[in-house]
Amino acid sequence: MKIRRPRPFLTATISGALVLGALAGCSTATAETTSGTGTTTTTTISEVATTTDDALADNEDYTDLAALAEETWDTADETTVSLDGDSATVSGDGATADGSTVTISAPGTYRISGTLDDGQVVVSSEADGLVRLVLDGADITSSTGSAVAVTQADDVSVVLADRSSNSLTDAATYTDTSEDAPNAALFSADSMVISGTGSLDVTGSTNDGIASKDGLVIAGGDITVTAVDDGVRGKDFLVVTDGTLDVDAEGDGLKADNEDGTNDDGETVGYAALLGGTVTVTSGDDGVHAESDLVVDGATVTVAESVEGLEGAHILVASGTVDVTSSDDGFNAAGGTSTTTDTATTDDSGADAATGQDSGAQAPAQGEAATGGEPPASGTMPDGEPPQGGGGGAGGGGGMPGEAAGDYSLVITGGDVTVDAGGDGLDSNGTLTISGGDVTVFGPTDGGNGTLDSAGALTVQAGTLLAVGTSSMLQTPGDGSEGWVAATFDTLAAGTELTVVDSSGTTVATVTLAKDAQSVVLASEAVTTGEEYTIQADGTDVATATAGESPASTGMGTQP
Repeated sequence: MKIRRPRPFLTATISGALVLGALAGCSTATAETTSGTGTTTTTTISEVATTTDDALADNEDYTDLAALAEETWDTADETTVSLDGDSATVSGDGATADGSTVTISAPGTYRISGTLDDGQVVVSSEADGLVRLVLDGADITSSTGSAVAVTQADDVSVVLADRSSNSLTDAATYTDTSEDAPNAALFSADSMVISGTGSLDVTGSTNDGIASKDGLVIAGGDITVTAVDDGVRGKDFLVVTDGTLDVDAEGDGLKADNEDGTNDDGETVGYAALLGGTVTVTSGDDGVHAESDLVVDGATVTVAESVEGLEGAHILVASGTVDVTSSDDGFNAAGGTSTTTDTATTDDSGADAATGQDSGAQAPAQGEAATGGEPPASGTMPDGEPPQGGGGGAGGGGGMPGEAAGDYSLVITGGDVTVDAGGDGLDSNGTLTISGGDVTVFGPTDGGNGTLDSAGALTVQAGTLLAVGTSSMLQTPGDGSEGWVAATFDTLAAGTELTVVDSSGTTVATVTLAKDAQSVVLASEAVTTGEEYTIQADGTDVATATAGESPASTGMGTQP
């Protein structure tokens, strides 16, 4: 995308009143909504966090774990573990070898080299202190379980030695399949950090590639992961600060999956933060999934293939480069947090927790309009926070008809973001806010999804948003937004150069369509509210629009 405009000033704060949906670390309030049955659901209202520090302020701290990657040690104090086919030898304290199984039972530094054709390195250390595993040309394959299994330790640091190549492959079938048994090629029951300048190739043959049942930090290395389920998983948190990570997973690519919400200290868990390095993901489900917060700040993230690209309850992109390809939603700010009413338990989208269905309507299948229940009368909105922003006529607004906004948020304050989505391009079950950066969305081509889909307020305060896709469910920016223009037109084929031109003939934005499209939404400081703009396809006029006015009659749209 090329935008011909002055460089925008990227705001660091979001002004105005409290809005539904927020990242952790901000003050909260509550509001009540009353359903048609007279029951009352309380939804948390929070201020939107616009910086990484604010977003992670209330989360379990990862910095102490990450700092372990910076520690140095005296190589003279290392214990040497030499692997040789079907056997291993140990020189030093804290470890023993029994055939092809090496057991580490005490804190210390262990340099592991050589090849195990069928064996394991097991860490079972009850004492306080760091267990550091230096992989220096280690190639470990197991036919019974994990290649490296940390069953007990205070903290674990895996260091990829300079210029070393390492490989870990687990069993296709594990001998121990109990609930708490290791279930990844590189597994830790406790917090683990991976760093160094060497390379690591991990194959998860039966489940995950790399997994920690506590926190996981990747601070360096050239790491390649192939897994039949999730690629890289940290339960309490997954943080990437540096290195190169290439993941090919049949399940989620990267995942933080603690569903408890908070730990015993009241800190938020289940969060993912990509704060540096280069991450490339090909996945059979979510590219990156977090149960709570998902933050991108400074990383280069490419989700080459996914069902949903980036998913979390609260998503913040503060800087970096994000390129997402998905068969369903590109970004999805959603979750399953539940609240209890005086007659039923519902999640924040208004669905009954026991049945998964809205109390007044049959839950729609993915990509289909809702059926059953009574639609709102003309000129009225259903209970809950109404979608804000241009409506595109009677059928406009974000989300499915009747969807109430929950405590979810999608916030972009900087960076370069590109989305190619088969479902919703940018989807928030709460609010969607852009206050900086360059955002390009190639949305769906069918009529059951929207290029932009926000159940609450959609606000573009600064930066540039260029969204093209179906004319169905067209949503446009709302109150507090910078200048924007939106138009619909007959279907344009992929490869067409679409251009937005102002009344003086100056090109404001241009993009080559990655797929068929019937609409465009452009928000930019180069757009002046009230002025007329022309949309051209390969130089031919196809539509005109007045900035700040939504196209009349979009609704569910016309199928291409």
